[in-house]
Amino acid sequence: MAGSEFGTIFRVTTWGESHGKAIGAVVDGCPAGLSLCEADIQACLDRRKPGQSRYTTARAEGDQVEILSGVFEGKTTGTPISMIIRNQDQRSRDYGNLMEVYRPGHADYTFDLKYGFRDYRGGGRSSGRETAGRVAAGAVAAKLLESLGIRVRAYTSSIGGISIDRNRFSWEEMEKNRLYMPDRKAAEQAEKLLEQRMAEKDSVGGVVECLIMGMPVGVGEPVFEKLDACLAKAIMSIGAVKGVEIGDGFLAAKSCGSANNDGFYMDGNKVKKHTNHSGGILGGMSDGSEIRIRAAFKPTPSIARPQQTVTRSGDDTEIAITGRHDPVIVPRAVVVVESMAALTAADLLLQSMTSRLDRIQKFFSL
Repeated sequence: MAGSEFGTIFRVTTWGESHGKAIGAVVDGCPAGLSLCEADIQACLDRRKPGQSRYTTARAEGDQVEILSGVFEGKTTGTPISMIIRNQDQRSRDYGNLMEVYRPGHADYTFDLKYGFRDYRGGGRSSGRETAGRVAAGAVAAKLLESLGIRVRAYTSSIGGISIDRNRFSWEEMEKNRLYMPDRKAAEQAEKLLEQRMAEKDSVGGVVECLIMGMPVGVGEPVFEKLDACLAKAIMSIGAVKGVEIGDGFLAAKSCGSANNDGFYMDGNKVKKHTNHSGGILGGMSDGSEIRIRAAFKPTPSIARPQQTVTRSGDDTEIAITGRHDPVIVPRAVVVVESMAALTAADLLLQSMTSRLDRIQKFFSL
């Protein structure tokens, strides 16, 4: 299977299946000397793991990570960093009735026709559990970025059409509620909506917003490897994402040049912008301001409500999905979006090191 690798210099390979023995990731290209331990990675995995509230799947996975290679005495060695997360609470029996049936909204049908078989126990590589490997790798990227004064943070900006009020925005509040919404009132409204949809045996979608703060000017390339293009690809590779916006996104299509352009001004010896409609990216390269990304997540496709489908043999049938599933993907996806943004930023940052001869000469000067 192609497509399990990501990045050019800071490269990541994820592996494993939802109901296999383990899942994990291998990070290659991380510079030697970065302080890193399992606790750094575990902190991110704990934000993604199931069973955190009634709004996440009850699958009881501790998601304990073990670093197998690439770290010695608390520092990266410059060699591949291999990480493993063992599956402990997979209930394959919950999926026995799906062996011959395609679940609506899932990859069952396309996977089966492409490869001639499929792992019906939770979707295999197509399962959302695959993202645990991304989060482990993203934690390494985030540590690298933090050592350079760059921070990536994401949050839930809306669930089921209930959006945060930016006048009430609070990072502290985001850490207090179960939906990772930085607005207590919006979180309370969203929880009521979720209770209603759960009673109706249904699910909802939402939007995750991600900020990259402290990125220097010029990261990204002006043609095919644009920073915004790479970010869009990275975020869209998350299974349930159906749309990505940078800056004003689709609102820019309703604007005019005089309103959408970000005027420049001098702040001491630094060039800054009066506004940030571009989302921190101009011509495919970072412009020094805050990078803003939004990812739209579809509703969880696994619902207990009866749905029309077909069998592998081509018969019409009806299905109501049982088992343990998230009524909303968004809260656990917040750290996944952060991880993919961090991996993209780290990789393009390292690529940018060779863009100017004078900097190469300075680096290798004795």
